[in-house]
Amino acid sequence: MNFIYFGSFHISAAVLEHIVKAGFMPTVVICNPDRPAGRKKVLTPPAVKQLILEHSWPIKISQPEKLETRSLKLEVGEVDLAIVMGYPLIIPQTIIDLPCLGTIGVHPSLLPKYRGASPIQSVLLAGESTTGVTLYQMDSKMDHGKIIASSEWQVASGTTNTDLEKQLSKVASELLIKTMPKFVAGKITPQEQDHSQASFTQKFTGADGQVDMTKDEPKLIYRKIKAFNPEPSVWTMNFPGYEGLRIKLLAATKQNEVVIITKIQPAGKTAFDTNLKLESN
Repeated sequence: MNFIYFGSFHISAAVLEHIVKAGFMPTVVICNPDRPAGRKKVLTPPAVKQLILEHSWPIKISQPEKLETRSLKLEVGEVDLAIVMGYPLIIPQTIIDLPCLGTIGVHPSLLPKYRGASPIQSVLLAGESTTGVTLYQMDSKMDHGKIIASSEWQVASGTTNTDLEKQLSKVASELLIKTMPKFVAGKITPQEQDHSQASFTQKFTGADGQVDMTKDEPKLIYRKIKAFNPEPSVWTMNFPGYEGLRIKLLAATKQNEVVIITKIQPAGKTAFDTNLKLESN
């Protein structure tokens, strides 16, 4: 099977690593250009490119600033399939239609719920106990196409954004490995989503991470800590004993329904452990 892979992020790299180890190696990977990162603004390749270079895999890497058919240097029907997992640019319909069998989107939620940019964070913020991964035929609308396959995953209490991303990368990999050969062989009939049940997520910013220790319910603060670390982070200006200072809330736990903040970091300082129990307002 001749396929190409779109992806840039850590979850994209994790999925790629799993499927390559299972014998599914794309001929081309399309990812973001290298970007300055860190305080020293060192030019850094995206996670997917780093993975390919570390393993010296014989995969062509394409890093277009703008996604156009000519930038990929591929002709219609030249590849069987395209897989998209965590690619930030809008993919034009002309590119979606390039492969013989179209383009499969890999989305870390159970579509039609949680379409959009932040399904993992949004699931944690909503306190959902079940999520999953959906493979779908990409079309001109966001996370809208027919469902090829899906797999559920139970969200354990205390699961963080980092935890769930890692867990769902494995779910996605296993689903792709099981599904791709059947799809290519024409043994799967994709099904329309129930669009009346669709919900949408937003891209979260630093402002979304602010909490008010005197007004916000402990349940909301706890969910934000799980959903928004490491990015965009959770912070407050009225942490007890540090009023008026910006304090990051890095970790929390829940014991007998009581939320306990266990790690904080004052702005410009080193993080340290704490043990603050939050009372319901």
